[in-house]
Amino acid sequence: MNTQELDKKYVLPTYARVDIEFVSGDNAILVDANGKKYIDFTSGIGVVSVGHANKRVNSAITKQISKITHISNLYYIAPQVKAAQKIVQTSGYDMKCFFGNSGAEANEGAIKIARKWGESNAEIKKYKIITLQQSFHGRTITTVKATGQEAMHNYFGPFPDGFVYADDILSVESLLDDHTCAVMIELVQGEGGVEPLDKQEVQNLALLLKSRGILLIVDEVQTGGYRTGKFLASNIYEIEPDIITLAKGIGGGVPIGVVMSSLKDVLSAGDHGSTFGGNYLSTTAACEVIDILNEYSQSGELENTIKYFNQELENFYKNNERLFTKKVGIGMMCGLRVKDADTLSAIILNAKENGVIVLKAARDTLRFLPPLTITKEEIDEGFKNLELSVSSL
Repeated sequence: MNTQELDKKYVLPTYARVDIEFVSGDNAILVDANGKKYIDFTSGIGVVSVGHANKRVNSAITKQISKITHISNLYYIAPQVKAAQKIVQTSGYDMKCFFGNSGAEANEGAIKIARKWGESNAEIKKYKIITLQQSFHGRTITTVKATGQEAMHNYFGPFPDGFVYADDILSVESLLDDHTCAVMIELVQGEGGVEPLDKQEVQNLALLLKSRGILLIVDEVQTGGYRTGKFLASNIYEIEPDIITLAKGIGGGVPIGVVMSSLKDVLSAGDHGSTFGGNYLSTTAACEVIDILNEYSQSGELENTIKYFNQELENFYKNNERLFTKKVGIGMMCGLRVKDADTLSAIILNAKENGVIVLKAARDTLRFLPPLTITKEEIDEGFKNLELSVSSL
């Protein structure tokens, strides 16, 4: 049996898999089992931030696993401490970190911090969390309920109580009450269509919540780690959240989740935990990824790459305005609104055939999340392949 046959026989069918098996990669290039090369404009849905098979990350991981991979969080873990230090110092916020294994786990941690704070710091129990209608916060039962997309809620109830959905940022205020402990938002809604929130509206919300004694949680699972040009999208929006969640690109391909908070003493021993979270492997990878991205940002290379990628994306958009209605996103988290769902599906299928990997977001958005280290040559090749992919549509 080949890989596809074994997958169908032994793996639960929770993914609508594309008919490709990748076997190797190099930065933004992927190679499948038949030797065909592709330009990767997805980086594993925003995960492989420093490219496939990054030599520095691989070397750091190899060196670490030759000594020790895992013990438990009952003991001090040097790379975990270093990763926390790098994340906090790079963020510019005065916070502490907790490490898990995924974005959903990070958001679970954020919810637990907010709810314990809400019960411990008010005469009336504060437990409600407001999120946005088109949000996406994870696949666990609680984070599915925190997700504002109604379609995500099918089959899996009953859910934990206390989640309220606002149509948009401006309607959050009308939903606040004495039981609200937090508002959770994505500054750029990834699964919701690569839709950035309005900066002034976000700043106004942050001030309102602070005046009302309500926490602001920012889900940066997809935007964190320089995806939008700064280490955090919160830095671009010039706000100071109480809680921030990270995952995806922070580990460069190794599973990791981080919840960081200025509420440093809310959780105490036994309130939260993770068997694998923050182990030697994941935090060693994170340390190297953050170092690489910090250097890439400080040298100006990241800014140049973002500028060039967006210039080429804009050209592609203008060349094919018959297919697209709008360019959206920030930094290297971009999208093109497609005129209809059938056209979007055709573009993604044709792109695969022409050797470029792109993503879908929401019902009508062609999504781009390339490695942050993608080269000009890889960008050029990718858009050349995309032009071929839409030429017949």
